[in-house]
Amino acid sequence: MEFVQPIRDKKQIEGMKKVLKATNMRDYVLFVLGINTGLRISDLLRLKQTDVKDDKGKIKSRIEIREKKTGKNQNFPINDTVAKALKEYLPSGPPEDTPLFPSRKGSGPITRQQAHHILNEAAQQVGIKERIGTHTLRKTFGYHARMAGYPIETLQKIFNHSSQKITLVYLGITQDDTDEVYMKLNL
Repeated sequence: MEFVQPIRDKKQIEGMKKVLKATNMRDYVLFVLGINTGLRISDLLRLKQTDVKDDKGKIKSRIEIREKKTGKNQNFPINDTVAKALKEYLPSGPPEDTPLFPSRKGSGPITRQQAHHILNEAAQQVGIKERIGTHTLRKTFGYHARMAGYPIETLQKIFNHSSQKITLVYLGITQDDTDEVYMKLNL
Protein backbone atom coordinates (compact mmCIF):
# COMPACT_ATOMS: atom_id res chain seq x y z
CA MET A 1 0.00 0.00 0.00
CA GLU A 2 1.43 3.37 -0.97
CA PHE A 3 1.47 6.34 1.36
CA VAL A 4 -0.92 9.04 0.17
CA GLN A 5 -1.34 12.68 1.09
CA PRO A 6 -4.34 14.82 1.96
CA ILE A 7 -5.39 17.47 -0.52
CA ARG A 8 -4.23 20.57 1.36
CA ASP A 9 -5.14 23.26 -1.17
CA LYS A 10 -8.84 24.19 -1.07
CA LYS A 11 -8.65 25.38 -4.69
CA GLN A 12 -7.58 21.87 -5.68
CA ILE A 13 -10.50 20.44 -3.71
CA GLU A 14 -12.89 22.72 -5.58
CA GLY A 15 -11.18 21.74 -8.84
CA MET A 16 -11.66 18.06 -8.04
CA LYS A 17 -15.34 18.69 -7.28
CA LYS A 18 -15.82 20.51 -10.57
CA VAL A 19 -14.10 17.80 -12.63
CA LEU A 20 -15.94 14.96 -10.89
CA LYS A 21 -19.35 16.64 -11.07
CA ALA A 22 -18.91 17.30 -14.80
CA THR A 23 -17.89 13.67 -15.35
CA ASN A 24 -20.20 11.64 -13.11
CA MET A 25 -22.45 12.64 -10.18
CA ARG A 26 -21.79 9.31 -8.46
CA ASP A 27 -18.06 10.05 -8.38
CA TYR A 28 -18.67 13.64 -7.24
CA VAL A 29 -20.84 12.45 -4.33
CA LEU A 30 -18.25 9.82 -3.38
CA PHE A 31 -15.60 12.56 -3.17
CA VAL A 32 -17.82 15.03 -1.30
CA LEU A 33 -19.02 12.42 1.19
CA GLY A 34 -15.48 11.13 1.71
CA ILE A 35 -13.86 14.50 2.41
CA ASN A 36 -16.72 15.61 4.66
CA THR A 37 -16.98 12.49 6.83
CA GLY A 38 -13.52 10.94 7.04
CA LEU A 39 -14.98 7.47 6.45
CA ARG A 40 -12.71 4.73 5.18
CA ILE A 41 -13.32 3.78 1.55
CA SER A 42 -14.52 0.33 2.67
CA ASP A 43 -17.30 2.02 4.65
CA LEU A 44 -18.15 4.56 1.95
CA LEU A 45 -18.56 1.83 -0.66
CA ARG A 46 -20.82 -0.23 1.62
CA LEU A 47 -23.33 2.62 1.99
CA LYS A 48 -26.77 2.11 0.51
CA GLN A 49 -29.43 4.62 -0.45
CA THR A 50 -31.32 3.57 2.70
CA ASP A 51 -28.38 4.77 4.82
CA VAL A 52 -28.81 8.36 3.63
CA LYS A 53 -32.55 8.64 2.80
CA ASP A 54 -35.55 8.00 5.01
CA ASP A 55 -38.70 6.10 3.99
CA LYS A 56 -40.31 9.32 2.73
CA GLY A 57 -37.38 10.04 0.43
CA LYS A 58 -35.84 12.85 2.48
CA ILE A 59 -32.11 13.04 3.14
CA LYS A 60 -31.48 11.87 6.69
CA SER A 61 -29.87 14.21 9.19
CA ARG A 62 -27.43 11.51 10.35
CA ILE A 63 -25.63 8.44 9.06
CA GLU A 64 -25.30 5.38 11.30
CA ILE A 65 -22.93 2.60 10.31
CA ARG A 66 -20.83 -0.17 11.81
CA GLU A 67 -17.24 0.26 10.63
CA LYS A 68 -15.98 -2.70 8.63
CA LYS A 69 -12.42 -2.49 9.97
CA THR A 70 -13.08 -1.88 13.67
CA GLY A 71 -16.62 -3.19 14.12
CA LYS A 72 -17.38 0.01 16.04
CA ASN A 73 -20.55 2.01 15.50
CA GLN A 74 -20.30 5.42 13.89
CA ASN A 75 -23.11 7.95 14.09
CA PHE A 76 -22.55 11.40 12.63
CA PRO A 77 -24.54 14.26 11.10
CA ILE A 78 -24.79 14.94 7.39
CA ASN A 79 -23.55 18.47 6.76
CA ASP A 80 -25.12 20.91 4.28
CA THR A 81 -22.55 20.24 1.54
CA VAL A 82 -23.16 16.48 1.64
CA ALA A 83 -26.95 16.89 1.88
CA LYS A 84 -26.99 19.14 -1.18
CA ALA A 85 -24.85 16.70 -3.18
CA LEU A 86 -27.06 13.76 -2.17
CA LYS A 87 -30.24 15.65 -3.16
CA GLU A 88 -28.78 16.36 -6.59
CA TYR A 89 -27.62 12.77 -7.02
CA LEU A 90 -30.39 10.55 -5.73
CA PRO A 91 -33.73 10.09 -7.47
CA SER A 92 -36.78 11.48 -5.74
CA GLY A 93 -39.01 9.14 -3.80
CA PRO A 94 -38.31 6.43 -1.26
CA PRO A 95 -34.80 4.97 -1.22
CA GLU A 96 -33.96 1.66 -2.79
CA ASP A 97 -31.94 -0.96 -0.96
CA THR A 98 -29.13 -0.57 -3.49
CA PRO A 99 -25.53 0.67 -3.26
CA LEU A 100 -25.11 4.42 -2.99
CA PHE A 101 -22.18 4.11 -5.41
CA PRO A 102 -23.31 1.42 -7.86
CA SER A 103 -21.03 -0.21 -10.37
CA ARG A 104 -22.12 -0.32 -13.98
CA LYS A 105 -20.99 -3.95 -13.90
CA GLY A 106 -23.25 -6.06 -11.73
CA SER A 107 -25.45 -5.12 -8.82
CA GLY A 108 -22.80 -4.18 -6.26
CA PRO A 109 -20.91 -0.97 -5.53
CA ILE A 110 -17.84 0.20 -7.39
CA THR A 111 -14.61 -1.40 -6.21
CA ARG A 112 -11.92 0.37 -4.23
CA GLN A 113 -9.69 0.01 -7.31
CA GLN A 114 -12.28 1.84 -9.41
CA ALA A 115 -12.59 4.54 -6.73
CA HIS A 116 -8.78 4.89 -6.76
CA HIS A 117 -8.79 5.24 -10.55
CA ILE A 118 -11.58 7.86 -10.44
CA LEU A 119 -9.74 9.97 -7.86
CA ASN A 120 -6.42 9.76 -9.67
CA GLU A 121 -7.94 10.76 -13.00
CA ALA A 122 -9.55 13.83 -11.45
CA ALA A 123 -6.38 14.72 -9.51
CA GLN A 124 -4.33 14.62 -12.71
CA GLN A 125 -6.82 16.90 -14.46
CA VAL A 126 -6.55 19.39 -11.59
CA GLY A 127 -2.75 19.21 -11.57
CA ILE A 128 -2.25 17.54 -8.20
CA LYS A 129 1.27 16.10 -8.10
CA GLU A 130 1.18 14.32 -4.70
CA ARG A 131 0.20 10.66 -4.41
CA ILE A 132 -3.59 10.42 -4.31
CA GLY A 133 -5.59 7.38 -3.30
CA THR A 134 -8.81 6.42 -1.64
CA HIS A 135 -7.31 7.17 1.77
CA THR A 136 -6.72 10.73 0.57
CA LEU A 137 -10.40 11.42 1.26
CA ARG A 138 -10.03 10.48 4.94
CA LYS A 139 -6.75 12.33 5.29
CA THR A 140 -8.16 15.46 3.62
CA PHE A 141 -11.00 15.51 6.14
CA GLY A 142 -8.54 15.19 9.04
CA TYR A 143 -6.09 17.77 7.68
CA HIS A 144 -8.72 20.45 7.14
CA ALA A 145 -10.46 19.72 10.45
CA ARG A 146 -7.13 20.19 12.23
CA MET A 147 -6.34 23.36 10.26
CA ALA A 148 -9.77 24.67 11.30
CA GLY A 149 -8.68 24.29 14.92
CA TYR A 150 -10.39 21.07 15.98
CA PRO A 151 -8.36 19.26 18.65
CA ILE A 152 -6.44 16.06 18.01
CA GLU A 153 -8.52 14.31 20.67
CA THR A 154 -11.74 15.01 18.75
CA LEU A 155 -10.25 13.79 15.50
CA GLN A 156 -8.90 10.68 17.23
CA LYS A 157 -12.46 9.89 18.37
CA ILE A 158 -13.93 10.57 14.91
CA PHE A 159 -11.35 8.30 13.26
CA ASN A 160 -11.71 5.63 16.00
CA HIS A 161 -7.93 5.61 16.41
CA SER A 162 -6.34 3.99 19.45
CA SER A 163 -3.71 6.73 19.83
CA GLN A 164 -3.05 10.35 18.96
CA LYS A 165 0.14 9.30 17.20
CA ILE A 166 -1.89 7.43 14.57
CA THR A 167 -4.17 10.44 14.13
CA LEU A 168 -1.19 12.77 13.65
CA VAL A 169 -0.02 10.67 10.69
CA TYR A 170 -3.36 11.33 8.99
CA LEU A 171 -3.09 15.06 9.30
CA GLY A 172 -0.23 15.45 6.84
CA ILE A 173 1.25 18.42 8.67
CA THR A 174 4.15 19.86 6.65
CA GLN A 175 7.23 21.88 7.56
CA ASP A 176 5.48 24.94 6.11
CA ASP A 177 2.58 24.36 8.51
CA THR A 178 4.88 24.22 11.53
CA ASP A 179 6.91 27.21 10.30
CA GLU A 180 3.69 29.22 10.08
CA VAL A 181 3.14 28.71 13.83
CA TYR A 182 6.58 30.20 14.56
CA MET A 183 6.05 33.11 12.22
CA LYS A 184 2.52 34.06 13.25
CA LEU A 185 2.71 33.52 17.00
CA ASN A 186 4.40 36.77 17.99
CA LEU A 187 3.78 36.89 21.74
